[in-house]
Amino acid sequence: MQSFDAIVIGAGFSGISQLYQLRQLGLSVKLFEKAADVGGVWYWNQWPNATSDTPSEVYRFSWDKEDLLTYPWPTHVLPQKETQAYMNHVVERHNLRPHMQFSSELKSAAFDNSDSKWTIQFSSGETYKTTYLVLATGRFNKIAFPSIPGKEKFAGEQYHTGRWNEHRDLKGKRVGLIGTGSSGAALLVGLAKEVKQLVSFQRSAQYVIPNNNSPVSAEYRDNVNKNYDEFFKNVRGCGVGSGFAPVPADYTTFSVSEEERERVFEAAWNHVWGLAFTFDTFSDIMTNEAANRELVKYFRKKITQIVKDPVKRDKLLPPPETLYDKRPVCSSGYYEAFNQDNVDIVNYKKTPWVAITEKGIQTTEKEYELDVIIYATGYESDGTWADIDITGPDGTKLSEHWAEGSTSYLGLVKAGFPNLFFVIGPQSSLANIPQHSQFHGEMIVKLISKAEQMKKEEAAAANKNNTVLIDATQQAEDDWVKLCNAVIQQTVYYGGGSYFFSDYNTPRKPKSGRHVLWFMGGFDKYVEKVEEAVGAYRGFTFVH
Repeated sequence: MQSFDAIVIGAGFSGISQLYQLRQLGLSVKLFEKAADVGGVWYWNQWPNATSDTPSEVYRFSWDKEDLLTYPWPTHVLPQKETQAYMNHVVERHNLRPHMQFSSELKSAAFDNSDSKWTIQFSSGETYKTTYLVLATGRFNKIAFPSIPGKEKFAGEQYHTGRWNEHRDLKGKRVGLIGTGSSGAALLVGLAKEVKQLVSFQRSAQYVIPNNNSPVSAEYRDNVNKNYDEFFKNVRGCGVGSGFAPVPADYTTFSVSEEERERVFEAAWNHVWGLAFTFDTFSDIMTNEAANRELVKYFRKKITQIVKDPVKRDKLLPPPETLYDKRPVCSSGYYEAFNQDNVDIVNYKKTPWVAITEKGIQTTEKEYELDVIIYATGYESDGTWADIDITGPDGTKLSEHWAEGSTSYLGLVKAGFPNLFFVIGPQSSLANIPQHSQFHGEMIVKLISKAEQMKKEEAAAANKNNTVLIDATQQAEDDWVKLCNAVIQQTVYYGGGSYFFSDYNTPRKPKSGRHVLWFMGGFDKYVEKVEEAVGAYRGFTFVH
C-alpha cells in the first residue's frame, strides 16, 4: 500500500495552498479531489453571473507575491472563470499538478494504532496510508435541498447551483429559482435577461447589497504591486480579511448627525464591495440593535426607490422588524431585475408551496408552470466532514462526536483525532476564504514542523523513527467553543436564522441552545488568538 507523509483532500483555494506549503517542508504529499479539475467551489459553480463578493486583489494567495504581481485581473469583482483560471495559473506555475489526483472522492479514513497512520480509502477503490491528513474539503461543499414533496414528479430539468459545472442553455425557458442567498441573488441577475420567465421563490426576503464592479485601472494595480507587503498586512488586520481599514471604536451610528449617517450609508451602497456596510461604515452596526435598525431603514428606502411594482416590492421588503443579521448577500442589479415584466417573486411564507408537480411548482395560490427548476439553496453549514466515515484511535466515529454540531480547537484540529487537520474547520473565523486558508496553512505547517523536528531529534538520540501525534486537549477545544458562543452573543447575529449556527441548514442540531459554527469576533482578532496559541503550542499535545 502506497504511503505519503501527508494527504490533502480538496483542490480549491485551501487545498492548493496546503499542498504547496507542505511540499515546501520537504514532505511527500498527494492531493485528491472528487472533481475533474482544480477550483473547489469555483469548479462546481459555473452558473451565469457566478462571481466572488471579495475584492479581486485579495481573492488570491499571498505565499508567493509573484503569483499576484504577474497575473492580471480585469475587474474588482471576479467572475467564476477568472477565479478558476487564476487557480490553474498557480498550479501550473508551481508544478503542483503532478501531485494531484482528480475524480477521486474520499470515502473513509481510519486511524491505525499499529503504525500511527491514517488509512484512506477513495471512491476509485484505491487505499493509501498517510501520517498527516488535511481536510480542505471546504464549507461550501455538501449541497442542501429544501423539503418540498414531489421533486421526482417534475417533467422538466432540475439543477442545483452547487453542482453546475457545465454550460446549460436556458434561453427562452420558464425558470423557477428557489433561494435568494448569495448564489440565488447573483444567478437571478444572470438569468433575468435571457429566460422567457423567471420566478424567484424566496423563504425570507433578503437585504441584497450591490457589488458595484468596475475595471481595475493601471494606477490602482501599480499601487497594489508597489505596496504589496503593506497591503496584505492590512488584509490580515481587517475584520473580514479584505483590507478594510478598521473603523474607530467611537465612530458609532448615533455619534453623527442624521445627514452624515445618510452620507456614510450612501457611500457604502455605491462602494465597489457590498461588504462595506458591515466593515466600513460604523463600528456598532453588528453589535447594537438600534444602530442595525438605522441601517435597515436605509435599505428599505433603497428597495422602495428601486422596485416600481408595489406588489413585488411588498414581497421583496423584509418585515420591518427584520435585522441585517445574516451573511451579507451582494449582487448588483438584483432589485432592478424585478422591474422586468418577465421576473416575478413568490414569498412562500405568505403563499406556501404545496408540492412540485409534473408541470412546475404548486403553491396555495396557484400552479407555476415551468421548464426548469433551479435550487440555489446552498450547502449544509458544517460542510462534509461529518458525512465522511472518519474513525479515531479509540474506534469512535467523528460523526458521533458531532451529532449535535461540529466542534474543533481553533478551527484546526479535533480533540481525540491525532494528525487530522481542517482548513477552515468548525469555529474558524468568518472571513475572506483564500486569505483564511492561507493563514490556516501556515498554522498547520507550524504544528507539523514541530512534530517533524521532534521525530528527527528522537531518531538521532535513540535511533528510532516514531511518528509524533499532534492532538488537542478536550479542555482546550471546549474552551474555544465556549468563547465562540460568548462572542456571537454580543452581536445581532445571535438572534438571526443564519448558517452561522448548527441549528440552521444542517441535520446536526443541538438539543438545547444554539451552537455557533464560526468565530464572529473578526478575522484580525482571530489571527491574533490563533497565532498566540499555536506559537506557544497551548492546548496542543505532541506524543511519540
